[in-house]
Amino acid sequence: MVIKGEISFPGDKSISHRALMFAALTDGESRISNLATGADVQSTRKCLEACGIQFQDDGNYVIVKGGQFSDPKEKLDCGNSGTTTRLLLGLLAGQGINATFIGDDSLSSRPMNRILDPLSQMGLKAKSENYKLPVTIEKSELKGIRYQSTIASAQVKSAVLLAGLGANAETTITEPILSRDHTEKMLIGLGANLTCDELSSTISPLISPLSSFDLSVPGDPSTAAFFAAAAVIVPNSKIILNRVLRNPTRIGFYGALQKMGAGMDCLKQWEEAGENIGKLKIFHQPLNAITITKKDVPGLVDELPIIAILATQAKGKTEIQGAKELRVKECDRIHAICKNLKKMGADIEELDDGFIIIGPTQLQGAKIETFHDHRIAMAFTIAGLVTDGDVELDHPECASISFPEFYNELDRLISTESTK
Repeated sequence: MVIKGEISFPGDKSISHRALMFAALTDGESRISNLATGADVQSTRKCLEACGIQFQDDGNYVIVKGGQFSDPKEKLDCGNSGTTTRLLLGLLAGQGINATFIGDDSLSSRPMNRILDPLSQMGLKAKSENYKLPVTIEKSELKGIRYQSTIASAQVKSAVLLAGLGANAETTITEPILSRDHTEKMLIGLGANLTCDELSSTISPLISPLSSFDLSVPGDPSTAAFFAAAAVIVPNSKIILNRVLRNPTRIGFYGALQKMGAGMDCLKQWEEAGENIGKLKIFHQPLNAITITKKDVPGLVDELPIIAILATQAKGKTEIQGAKELRVKECDRIHAICKNLKKMGADIEELDDGFIIIGPTQLQGAKIETFHDHRIAMAFTIAGLVTDGDVELDHPECASISFPEFYNELDRLISTESTK
């Protein structure tokens, strides 16, 4: 068996969420193509529709008619999507909307204090139990603040900036390490008065609506990471990843791959809508262990489950620290990674903020507990390509949260032919 062929990906999830929200803030019709196909982005769309924003499907495009927000008649169901919840808390606070946010069991267990604390400082009236869903917000007069975030989180930064659009004065947020910067890039491109200075971003209240836009969302690098990993760990494999986002705050995984010794060539790169996009060739080469520290984590936090799989096939001790954020993702991903890899015979030690893996190890087939987490499901599916025995997932369908086509696309790329 080898992995070979070319693959294109649905739009980047982070940009897809933001494109829908920012289109709602315009004064006209925006046309967006190649939106992420997963359930999370659909949650954002449904919540915006409930707030009076109109959507229309036109072939490969979604047309968003920007305009006046209204109070939703029902609770806003964010499903499993933390991005939907946290960014909409900021957006709707800034628009003076009364709303109650709910979600599934996983989302309802995740902390919202990181968003509610700065928004409360801005004057938002909010009710919640232990800073978790359900959360109810009331129309409030927001004031501009200077906020020093203790964590590097694009969700926190984006929520504060979106709320700042409806505040009475400038709002500044500073973070300890630069997190993904799609919000800043897109807002500047659409005419918002936003300035960035190293780790600080300052936004002025929105005087007039944002400019409507046409956007083709670039391919999601986090989704592409699973297929890149498959090519890297299966001998004689090589694949082409088409039109993948290469934003510097999002490609930490690909830098880690190169440090591990994986085969990678950038065949082409170009700019679209302020973002760098590329066509990459990924191929098998022997892997070496690496060390990932706290400063590296923001650029590859979503890819740490698949990096753990790669580490089991790498020579030496891979150490990941400073990743405590993994404890409050769709599940406790540190626990999920360590529990499942131990079942498979990996040499792994769980840390409070990461893990240590010594490789290479011949992994054994096992029954995998996904914890209903899409990235755990996809990572251990890739692990199954090199196991001795079958890997069985308890909830494989959870991959549809970000990439419903995952299993079909992987099957398409698996070949029993030898490649030379």
